[in-house]
Amino acid sequence: MSDLDVAADRPWTLEAVQQLTELARERVPATVISLKLKRSLASVHAKLAELGLTVPAE
Repeated sequence: MSDLDVAADRPWTLEAVQQLTELARERVPATVISLKLKRSLASVHAKLAELGLTVPAE
């Protein structure tokens, strides 16, 4: 299990969702968002899809 997988069971806070939204609007790649928010790439992609947001391809 990687260090980022620890966040998989952690619910998304309002602050984290706001940060994710801001980063997505700034067109930051999902891999960078994943590192900044200390969440798995899968978790970031899932939340982006849930929110109807997109980020540039890697």
